[in-house]
Amino acid sequence: MDKHDEVDRVVAAWRTQRPDFDVEPLEIFSRFLRVNRHFTKLRKAVYARHGLETWEFEMLAALRRDPAHILTAGQLMKDTFVSSGTITNRIDRMQDRGLVKRKSAPDDGRVVRVAATKKGLTAVDEAMGDLLEVEREILAQFTGEQNEKAADYLRDVLLALVDLNSAPAKAGAGK
Repeated sequence: MDKHDEVDRVVAAWRTQRPDFDVEPLEIFSRFLRVNRHFTKLRKAVYARHGLETWEFEMLAALRRDPAHILTAGQLMKDTFVSSGTITNRIDRMQDRGLVKRKSAPDDGRVVRVAATKKGLTAVDEAMGDLLEVEREILAQFTGEQNEKAADYLRDVLLALVDLNSAPAKAGAGK
């Protein structure tokens, strides 16, 4: 079995063309990008089988994880990494489809609370079951130890990126 992928070819080309560049980070981050592209495509297909767009699944999953299945628009913005304008539009569209409903907070009518409907919960539960089955099939190609090490490594990389993005901008960065 050929253990070389397209990233190996890219890295080799950079090393040939610019031997003065240390291209080791490409070994990791170019693979992250390619894995993400493949996985995004796979997830999109799973969600589509259940009549959901990726963003709809993400919002319904956030609501599903809450014991009451109700979050504020602000909590949904934080969980799904979108702006207030985007979240408002998405709530409108999902409400039109019967996946969520708006509720005013009893103590403050200015606060919009979003609740998953029975239809929304059914859709996200079915899509999640299907997704987990597909993901299990992928992970079955590896040992439990490999999967555990991968999860640990990816957690460490994610935490490093979160720290980097939350740190004040370095002087001279981006020059």
